Amino acid sequence: MSDKKIGMAHGLTHMGDPDFALYMRRSFASSMGYGRAMLDKPVIGIVDTSSGFNNCHRGVPGLIEATKRGVLAAGGLPITFPTISLGESFVSPTTLMFRNLMSMDVEEMIRAQPMDAVVLIGGCDKTVPALLMGAISADKPAILLVTGPMMTSRHGEERLGACTDCRRFWAEFRGGRLDREEIDAIGARLCTTEGTCPVMGTASTMACLAETMGMTLPGTAAIPAVHADRLRAAEASGARAVGLAAEELKPSAIVTKSAVANALRVLLAIGGSTNGILHLAAIAGRAGIELPLADLNAISDATPVLVDLKPTGPHYMEDLFAAGGLAPILWGLRPLLDLDTVVVTGKTLAQRLDNETKTADLGIVRSLEKPLQPQGGLIALFGGLAPGGAILKRSAADSRLFEHEGRAVVFESLNDLAARVDDPDLDVEPEDILVLQNAGPKSGTGMPEAGYLPIPGKLAKAGVKDMIRISDARMSGTAFGTIILHVTPESATGGPLGLVRNGDRIRLSVQRRCLDLLVSDEELSARGQAHRPPTPPARGYARLYHDHVLAADAGCDFDFLRGRG
Repeated sequence: MSDKKIGMAHGLTHMGDPDFALYMRRSFASSMGYGRAMLDKPVIGIVDTSSGFNNCHRGVPGLIEATKRGVLAAGGLPITFPTISLGESFVSPTTLMFRNLMSMDVEEMIRAQPMDAVVLIGGCDKTVPALLMGAISADKPAILLVTGPMMTSRHGEERLGACTDCRRFWAEFRGGRLDREEIDAIGARLCTTEGTCPVMGTASTMACLAETMGMTLPGTAAIPAVHADRLRAAEASGARAVGLAAEELKPSAIVTKSAVANALRVLLAIGGSTNGILHLAAIAGRAGIELPLADLNAISDATPVLVDLKPTGPHYMEDLFAAGGLAPILWGLRPLLDLDTVVVTGKTLAQRLDNETKTADLGIVRSLEKPLQPQGGLIALFGGLAPGGAILKRSAADSRLFEHEGRAVVFESLNDLAARVDDPDLDVEPEDILVLQNAGPKSGTGMPEAGYLPIPGKLAKAGVKDMIRISDARMSGTAFGTIILHVTPESATGGPLGLVRNGDRIRLSVQRRCLDLLVSDEELSARGQAHRPPTPPARGYARLYHDHVLAADAGCDFDFLRGRG
């Protein structure tokens, strides 16, 4: 037998006799109708992330069929296998808690099952990072195919797209400016096609970062889910997977320190989701690459915002697709990027761009000389309230609040927030600072997207649209406002955020990148003596998560999964 293992010869079941193990494997495979000639071809695994609980992945079955077509045409044998599916609105307490579990499942199934390469299909927020994390750890030739964004719908003369518009209209409803009948009518029109959110939320952010790093075919990040080009991208991805297998081009040759740096630059230029920082840190960590939060500000200050999409602008992903997708963004950033990074096609980023147009629709993608904003969309804050750092999406915030000192109005938990935020007797003023505690990675809530604290009911009805809000939670990439997130150390581990009390003064300075709690060290020490960490879960994955999840600045990955597999 040949020393080079192909297809079914990979990863033989241990039986003490490799030749017999392969003989038996082929015998069982023949029961599924495969001929011997097919079983001698390179096997391309196709990850199936479809689920009745995942609206974003409704189109995955069609993408799988198109991918199979490409694999067969290129001379490979496509075999699908299932993995965990994470539907953002259907998972409790939050999909982030199960991102690491999905990544482990993907890694182990790629490694355990016989395949020469794998096509990763997914799109919903935590799915793309989970797929990439698992594939990087397994380090077998891999290519990502995203499901693509939804198309927008209409309400009167307005275009609608989840979920920036759902938050905007819900705020109007909470403020008494919309009635129940109209908010329900809007809800029925927010999500009308298959695909991920049609704004630059976390799903589209991660699609753009994956393409920048070189893990998807060029030009595929922004294709709408229902466009025929999405199926053509699936077919081409399947064909390319066969090429990856023959060339043995692995993620370790693609996801390098330079590729991650390019992705961070693009994240800032597109005004991407705050979750992008979290996921990029986790992806980089799997490749053994550090992504210090302290480096963010220097890169952000030198990287302008070029993309005018919701939640920070008026446009949608379908508009970015019409404007050329990621290509004009990369062209605009070309002087700032490392062009020697390798793309999944086997070419360098420079070679990719040389084959693509420089033209951009200046209403959607601006030039480096005439950017939408002169500096990047995200910054890191440090100081007494966030010694390990925090994140602010300044491109989605009110610049009038960037230099502000205010009184803390504290909610001790998610339940406390839900119970009191609309209490008409709540002691709160527009210039106050809302603080949510115990919503971080180890809080028992899985670090939910609760950082977008609602404006207290009585203020919302008075017309207040934004306030400074601080938490150790996350927020959806579709959200907007002056919201400070991922505060590290978190409340549950005894961080200063958990020691804030009603009436304390907090100072924010975006100019100085500072977030300070104006309370004496002596007082904080005394408060710290009374801190009690939450009781860990008794069993199962929740216990594993509690015991091993890292802080937000390390991407909330598990400590034992960092570094190449």
